[in-house]
Amino acid sequence: MRPVTATALAVTTLIGAGAAAVAVGRFAGDRALRTPPGRPLPADRELTVHATAAGQITLTRSLTSLRPGVYGLTGKDVHAVVGPVIDRAHQAADTVVRRLERVDHGILAPGDKVRMTPQVHTGDPETALGLAFREVEIPGELGALPAWYVPAPRSTWVIIVHGIGATREQPLNIMGFLHGQQLPVLNLAHRGDPGAPRSPDGRGHLGESEWRDLDAAIRFAVRNGAEQVVLHGWSTGASMALHACVGSALRDRICGLVLDSPVLDWATTLRSLASARGVPAALLPLAVRAAQGQTGLHGARLLDTTLPATLHTPTLIFHGPDDTLAPWLHSRRLAARRPELIALHTVAGAPHASMWNADPAHYEETLRRFLTPLM
Repeated sequence: MRPVTATALAVTTLIGAGAAAVAVGRFAGDRALRTPPGRPLPADRELTVHATAAGQITLTRSLTSLRPGVYGLTGKDVHAVVGPVIDRAHQAADTVVRRLERVDHGILAPGDKVRMTPQVHTGDPETALGLAFREVEIPGELGALPAWYVPAPRSTWVIIVHGIGATREQPLNIMGFLHGQQLPVLNLAHRGDPGAPRSPDGRGHLGESEWRDLDAAIRFAVRNGAEQVVLHGWSTGASMALHACVGSALRDRICGLVLDSPVLDWATTLRSLASARGVPAALLPLAVRAAQGQTGLHGARLLDTTLPATLHTPTLIFHGPDDTLAPWLHSRRLAARRPELIALHTVAGAPHASMWNADPAHYEETLRRFLTPLM
């Protein structure tokens, strides 16, 4: 083969390999970033129903089915709620018996495949909790954003915002508690949610663009009588709250932050999501680079040393060592930099965005103590 021909062939092969790598990276990145609301997260492992009895359900034994606390149970056309494990000492070797709190809809039968999820309620505040509410529209950057507004007497509003893989139904877990504290609550649907505008590129940005929808919700609250607001976010919703607290023109109206399982290291979370969607380990670095190139994700503002100095708002973080999607190490570091401002409440045995589920009573009491001076 002539040298020129050989060189041309080599260059063509390299270009082809490079183009293929780019294409594969984009595909892998999309697998992680195009996560429809309500789609199972990596921690939501599939289980088999073995039996049901009065107030009990028997599930496949696993670390998932042995989690402490209260969880939703979802499957094909079914949603139920399970409570703690019953009599752990006398469990069978391959199954777990948990308390069956209720079946919201559908039927649980032996052989059914189900997943445990942090979403305990379905429906809206009235159908799920018996709370009177208004469906409101918030003018956002991309269009109208739907939200549930539950009124109450106080002038401090709580804006609650879900994270990746969830919908407005997950924050219903604490809406009844917040209403009991006489706090008005605004439960926001942000871009990509059912009924809300899509992101222009159709991808999630792990809070880095979505926070502007939360900023719109703050403006709505202030226009409608809120003297100050508390932002309570889960997962990427917690990241949105941090971005808003630093970047919003109304940040002085934010009197408190509650961050549940905050996504502070986007690259680690992206790798976990891509892996859970079936992307091979060898392609994960390509997925991260492609996602950064496609969306401009960087996340540095949430991890660099300027954030603790810029943050001016009392902050409560719920996070724990069993979160594999958003490692809690970063929450520990953030809290350690500003111990006079940031409190970290460690929750063991809970996967991502499930800190309330592990021990609802303890979560709510910790939250009550944090909110009381801010009301």
